[in-house]
Amino acid sequence: MVFSSMLFVFLFLPANLISQIFLTSPRAKNIAMLAFSLVFYSWAGPRYLLLLLGMVLICWWGAIRIEDAPDEQRRLWLIITVALCLVILGVFKYLGFLLRNVQALTGVPKVIPDIVLPIGISFYTFQLISYVADVYRGEVEAQRTYWLLLLYASLFHQCIAGPIVRYKDVNDDLTARTITPGEVSAGISRFAVGLAKKAVLANGCAVIADQLLVSDAQTLSAVPAMGVLLGAVAFTLQIYLDFSAYSDMAIGMGLMCGLHYRENFNYPYMSGSVTEFWRRWHISLSSFFRDYVYIPLGGSRCGTGRQLLNLFVVWFLTGMWHGASWNFILWGLYFGALLAVERFVLGKEGQRWLPQIVRHGGVLILVTFSWIIFKFTDMGLLGTALKGLFGLNHNGFSSSTVSLLFRNNIYFLILACVACTPVGKALRTVLRNLGRRNALFYWLNAVWEAVHPAALLVLAAMALVGDSYNPFLYFQF
Repeated sequence: MVFSSMLFVFLFLPANLISQIFLTSPRAKNIAMLAFSLVFYSWAGPRYLLLLLGMVLICWWGAIRIEDAPDEQRRLWLIITVALCLVILGVFKYLGFLLRNVQALTGVPKVIPDIVLPIGISFYTFQLISYVADVYRGEVEAQRTYWLLLLYASLFHQCIAGPIVRYKDVNDDLTARTITPGEVSAGISRFAVGLAKKAVLANGCAVIADQLLVSDAQTLSAVPAMGVLLGAVAFTLQIYLDFSAYSDMAIGMGLMCGLHYRENFNYPYMSGSVTEFWRRWHISLSSFFRDYVYIPLGGSRCGTGRQLLNLFVVWFLTGMWHGASWNFILWGLYFGALLAVERFVLGKEGQRWLPQIVRHGGVLILVTFSWIIFKFTDMGLLGTALKGLFGLNHNGFSSSTVSLLFRNNIYFLILACVACTPVGKALRTVLRNLGRRNALFYWLNAVWEAVHPAALLVLAAMALVGDSYNPFLYFQF
């Protein structure tokens, strides 16, 4: 079950919302939310629910041991608990990748086990690790009630595809939350925006990207350079609209139920540097690696050589987190190199002398190129795509097919580009401010606030009914 499905939107979510509104005590709300979350997670396969239950049990037990142990033993319990989580993640996500590489070098093992990646394992593993680490640091108290920690890890709003929610950010909401009409209204609006962004814009961009960045080497090598570029632009739009839409829907559903999740995207394609891009993109993941890997390694407090090492360790792990494939490692190291150049070669002053439009355009080019690396898990296909981008496949510059595809979708692509900017948010703010001073604009704003969620839900439903192509990129993580 995915958020952008008719079953979820018109049956599962309303039933959950009704339970949260009409149940009065926080305990009853939490029990109902846990039941809905476990059903949601087990929809794709109940067997992986046992894995989630087991990992939560390890971290529940480990955090209590950390809190109760003498000071000299607390670090040992932290290491044991985190190591167990990482071993489980490693077996399910990386063992096959490791064995394939060993087999390529040595010829053994003869048979590589086919291990299916449980949905959302990277997200809930990192959430549980952050919880255990925060207990060790004394930032939160260990949760003594197992099922409440299970609720935190399994909340269906964000369990399978983020954002990575810190326990300390939702602990108070879980123990004593209230649901207000204003937040329910804001949550419905945010969910409707995310659903329309996913069903209409992200899925539309996916169709264009998959027509051009195909998974067949011979066909891909024949795509003209402009076709590869157009596919890369469409994929650049798709991955932002897809993932930010999921975060929008998660934040919106949280508000409907009295839970407050932090923002996960802040218009990253408006950035003027790669450093700024990663402050705006997948904020929960960036902050996780900053707080639990980069800073414990020494961060920026040590010498240049050690800072470089810390930076590349973080970005190697960031790439690995996204998938067990060499292209993701290359993608992570690519960004590590760009960030190292910005920090140690250009510096802040070296970047400021460039005009803002040049810096912004440069970031868009570098990021778009990075998504080509991200797109192809097959390194042969990746090489073909990169050569095709520069016309090295004898593929020519353009073709009538590519030109027609561009002309047929130019207005849609412009709309998708606008959706990646804060234009809509700015217009809404202007309308609200005018409404404070003018009765006409007050009523226009009131009508808009009442009508647009329903209109977006209808639009999204029409798109979902009329098109069975509904991919979601981050389910692989």
